[in-house]
Amino acid sequence: MSPNGSDRSSRRPMRRKLPQVLAAGLVLATATGCTYKDFPRLGMPTPVTDEAPRILSLWQGSWAAALATGVLVWGLIIWSVIFHRRSRSKVEVPPQTRYNMPIEALYTIVPFIIIAVLFYFTARDESAILKTSKKPDHIVNVVGFQWSWAFNYLENVDGKKSTSNINSSALDAIPDKWKKGAPAGADGVYDSGTPGERNPQTGNPGPTLWLPKGETVQFVLTSRDVIHSFWVVPFLMKQDVIPGHTNVFEVTPNKEGTFMGKCAELCGVDHSRMLFNVKVVSPERYREHLKDLAKKGQTGYLPSGIKQTDHARNAETKNQ
Repeated sequence: MSPNGSDRSSRRPMRRKLPQVLAAGLVLATATGCTYKDFPRLGMPTPVTDEAPRILSLWQGSWAAALATGVLVWGLIIWSVIFHRRSRSKVEVPPQTRYNMPIEALYTIVPFIIIAVLFYFTARDESAILKTSKKPDHIVNVVGFQWSWAFNYLENVDGKKSTSNINSSALDAIPDKWKKGAPAGADGVYDSGTPGERNPQTGNPGPTLWLPKGETVQFVLTSRDVIHSFWVVPFLMKQDVIPGHTNVFEVTPNKEGTFMGKCAELCGVDHSRMLFNVKVVSPERYREHLKDLAKKGQTGYLPSGIKQTDHARNAETKNQ
């Protein structure tokens, strides 16, 4: 048998097996019924809210899709390098194929399918994450300002329905539809910090936001000056704090502890000092903390920021 014949016969079994191996690897990577706990977090912190696992699962799924696509592309490249390399016994140029319509159609359709699938899961999870309740258990107005944070707790601290302070001018930046979820008699308490403040338990800089474990908290985000971003790291999500515009989202903390938060939007010279802490405690301890703030005289609400404007007011007008 000629060298060429033996070379071809040794390649055939490998050519038959390679597509099967690639297909098996692709199915193994993408078609398993595992949950987010069965995969590594890939750089993400441990989730501490009921909503965060959905974000982590989307992150892991995106990595799995990218890995499967990479394995397929790398496999095709390696296959081309090995099985279409120049023969040692031949010097002529192999047959050249200018156009291959099935492959070109495949190159067009497959990326479209990948993008469509990623878009579907992203839109689905985003809609679920940003869904809000008409009557959450708690509402906290998070106020960003250069260079720290303030927290208005829209709560009925004294237990009286006649002492509501929900229509305070300090909350003018919040549209009425987000105030309707506050409890009757929401007299409110507040807390505010400075960059030099430290959490007594962890020593981490910034003020501390207290939250109850196992109860839904709705964050109403407002700014007094420029755009900031409210990011509690183990919540696995962040949202912009925009002057003249109100952003809202909800979480249900499910793990007690003190966690780090920070501003994730470049907001000026001391942006790096806009740190804060989030302390998740039992509902009973949370209510005690609100009463402690009231005893310190921190009742009512701090100014929440720039009043929200509608689109017409933001539109440019021509000089007459």
